[in-house]
Order: sequence, then structure tokens, then C-alpha cells
Amino acid sequence: MRLALLLKIASLMQGYSGVRASTIEALVALLAADALPVVPSQGSVGASGDLAPLAHLTATLTGDGEILLGGEPMPAATALQRIGLSPIALAAKEGLALINGTQVSTALALAGLFESEAVFSAELVAGAMSVDAAAGSDAPFDPRVQALRRHPGQVRVADELVRLFAGSAIRESHRSDDPRVQDPYSLRCQPQVMGACLDQLAYAAAVLEREANAVTDNPLVFADTGEVVSAGNFHAEPVALAADAIAVAMAEVGAISERRIALLIDANLSGLPPFLVPEPGLNSGFMIAHVTAAALASENKSLAHPASVDSLPTSANQEDHVSMATFAARRLGPLAANLRRIVAIELLAAAQGIELRAPLRTSRPLARALALIRERAAFLAEDRPLGPDIDAIAALIADGRLEPIHRPILSSSREPAAHA
Repeated sequence: MRLALLLKIASLMQGYSGVRASTIEALVALLAADALPVVPSQGSVGASGDLAPLAHLTATLTGDGEILLGGEPMPAATALQRIGLSPIALAAKEGLALINGTQVSTALALAGLFESEAVFSAELVAGAMSVDAAAGSDAPFDPRVQALRRHPGQVRVADELVRLFAGSAIRESHRSDDPRVQDPYSLRCQPQVMGACLDQLAYAAAVLEREANAVTDNPLVFADTGEVVSAGNFHAEPVALAADAIAVAMAEVGAISERRIALLIDANLSGLPPFLVPEPGLNSGFMIAHVTAAALASENKSLAHPASVDSLPTSANQEDHVSMATFAARRLGPLAANLRRIVAIELLAAAQGIELRAPLRTSRPLARALALIRERAAFLAEDRPLGPDIDAIAALIADGRLEPIHRPILSSSREPAAHA
């Protein structure tokens, strides 16, 4: 809701919506006081704008509805009084300007995008650790290979994987006399799969950046010519398609992560003890953790079903094609939460596998990641409940502590960010 407020303010301030400066200032006052309108998460089809959610937002300015202030829900009139703001009386056009627009859908989609960025970066670390745990090869990440494919995401993912592997003694130990010709796809095709997902996230980021800076209410006021034009900028199809792209990309990231977890617990493929535990049979190790990852990956595949392909006519068929962008964006939250846990399980399994390769050591970058994991979850010497460990590593991912890329993944133009 903070983001939705900000986006609505930014849209109205461009001067094409026919609202008074004092009305925008009231929205700014809500945001400055962290007085957040209480808005239902369901009830918008993402066309004619996010009418129902934005109506709840707008109602709080008039003293109706509820506001969350200091973590406490209360009548909007009470909250307005506490922050020194009087209820406003909407003037001509202001009601339309405030309830029309794609700000709620866009805010939800951006929130999902930001969550996907953190988990994508952590998955690059997890994938690299899994290759080392399985004593795999870094040859498939050769930059010359990626250059021939020409996809920027693939090039970037491979570059990061090469950097993560640099100096691994595990990798060096099998450069000769290793009977394996090629690693399974989930190991060697990471640049192709993760790179394609990265390109989809970059596409979605560009769409949502444009939408965040757009004017999307109706009708629009062109003061320079004195015209009021009714059109369709409220239709959130760009947001819906971008959200669907994020969902599909995240589901694919989870799918390949789950396959590597399955590989690591399979002694025939990984060369490690069955289920990654020193005494298999007596202990089940990571068996049920993999079951959990499989369940979450399957759930995410269902959540990734495109929402934008559905349309139900509303308003007596006047609004006969809608985007379903609000749901498309809203489901990114639970999808990202599932994905964090899948990647957390892979990180735990890969860390276990690397330590089972001792005395051989992994690379310095992966050793740093391993140390971060071990600060929160100990080596699994014998069975114990793994739920707390999974939650702890999922929180580590959400905090952005496991990011290999030295700048935000969705833009190469922004300033480098500092990462652990």
C-alpha cells in the first residue's frame, strides 16, 4: 500500500488527471505518516483501473473505511485526526482520477519483482554450490559458449557462475581420470535456463518501470488545449503480461532447483552418501526436505498459470475485455515465498555436499556463502527437524545476504550495490 500510494501520487502530479494540489498533498500526508489504507486483496479485474482497491484507498481521504496507523487498524476518520489531516470533499473529476488507474496492480507486481530479484541471486549461489557438491564441471560456463548463443541473460549468468567457481579445489580434483563425459542438464544448462529467466525478469522490470511512471486514469485532461479525452490507459494488460512473465520465470527457477536437490541426494548421480547423511539408512537425511521442495515446486507451477489469458466481461459488457492484472501480480507473493524455501533447501543440501567432499575445499566465494549458511544451520550429522533450518535460510535469502552479483540483476546501468 505504501507503493500504491506513491505510484498514485506520482501519476496525479504529472498534471493530466484534473485534481487539486491539495488532494495530492493529502495523499502525501498519508504516506509521510505511514497511515496506510486498509484495502482488500481481492476484487479487481485490472481494467477500468483497480477500481475496488483504489476506491478503498480513496475512501480513507474522505474519512470512510479503515487505516492502519502504527500497526493498528482504526476508522479512517480517527486516523486522519491523529495525523492532523481533515477529511476532504472531492471536487469534480477527483473521484474518477483517484479510483481509476493501475497503481495497485503495479505495486503488487513490483513487490513480486523485487522479491524475485533477491531469490534469483541466491539461486545462482545455490546452483554453483550444487555443481561443486556434485563434483561437476565449469566447462559449460565458458564465456565463448555463451557468446555464440547471444542472449544477455545467459552471458551474465555464466559469468557469475565462473566467478563463483574460481579456485575450487573440488573442481580441480577431477580434471583428469573422471569417467563422466557431461553433467546432467540441471547442472550444466544453468546459463541457458537461468539466463532465459533473467531475460524475462529484465523484460518485466522495463514494463513495470514504464507503468510506474505512467498516467493511467480516465478521462485525461490536456490543459494546454482545454481538451478532456476519454481513452483506455486504465487497462492493465502490460502489467498482467509482465506479472505472468515473472511468475513463469520464478516457477522455472524453482523447477531446476528441485531437480538439483534430487540429484544431490541420489548417490548414483552425485557420488555422495545417500540422502547426504553420513549414516544413511539409520538417518533419512535430506529425503523429506526434497519431498518438501517437490511439493513447493509443483504448487508454483500451478501458480504460474497465466492470469492474463483469462477475461470476463463486466459492467453490462461495456468493459468486455479485462486484464486480470491484480491477481496476476498478487500471486507473485506466495510464489516467491515458496521459491525461497525451495532455494533454501538446495542451499542446505549443497552446503552438506560440499562439506562431505572434505578435505577438498570449495572456492572462496562459495566458502563465504557456506559460512553464512552455517551461521544459521549446522551440518546435518544425524536426523533433526529441518523446518527451522529451512526457515532460517529462507530469511537469509529474503534479506539479500546471498547475492553474488555486484549490482542489481535487473539493470546494468544502476550503481553497484554492496553485498556480503
